[in-house]
Amino acid sequence: MTGVAQCSSSWVDVKLPPRASCPAQTWREQRGTRMVVIEMRDRSKNRKPLQRGRNLSIEAIQAVQALKRARQHNNSSDLHQVFNSKFRRLLKFDMIAVLRELLRQNQCLLSLKVFEDIRRESWYKPQVLLYAEMIQVFAENGLYDQVEYIYLSLKREDCLEPDIEGFNAVLKSLVSFKLIGLVMDCCNLMKAIGCEPDRSSFRILINGLEAIGETAASGIIRQDALKYYGDLDFLEEEEITASPISRRSNTICTQF
Repeated sequence: MTGVAQCSSSWVDVKLPPRASCPAQTWREQRGTRMVVIEMRDRSKNRKPLQRGRNLSIEAIQAVQALKRARQHNNSSDLHQVFNSKFRRLLKFDMIAVLRELLRQNQCLLSLKVFEDIRRESWYKPQVLLYAEMIQVFAENGLYDQVEYIYLSLKREDCLEPDIEGFNAVLKSLVSFKLIGLVMDCCNLMKAIGCEPDRSSFRILINGLEAIGETAASGIIRQDALKYYGDLDFLEEEEITASPISRRSNTICTQF
């Protein structure tokens, strides 16, 4: 039995098996001849979104391993050589992947050196979410002096985007580790660059500050919230979205 099939906008003769053997095919009758239409699936619809800065290439894995070995030997010349021979030859997304992998492994001081090297790249653009991730990791490891250094680096960035999601993540980390001075300074920084706090910002600040007994700071933020929204009913609302930063999550996609 023969028929006609359509594939990529062209018609070709094909041998057709009995109808019962091909239940998935779409059959139709035309002038006594069976015809099957073969439709090509668009594979692009099945592709998962790329998560840049997350997936490690072979070169990035080798760079991580080489950096850790040089760090363990505590030899500054070896570390400098690894940066020149391994790290600085990577593509920019591999560089970010190396940074995040070092953060995931709690290689804090080494990741800070990597971050400072990235900031010297011509393509570098400051991303608040990346700063938030670093602040979270360093604070978890009790490196509060470095947390302050990282925050001050964020504050000194030129052309900082008013990224409310990123700043909310920074505020959440600073509040959770009781870094009240940096919390209040971050609020002023947001206003200075035109990043208006939203309801989530005020919930993080007011509820978080009151939970750790910082009623004076919370009172100042309450007054600001009243100016923005007129009431504070939204403080009782529950957050329905997950925290934007989680080192074990694959949802962060930093674009440079």
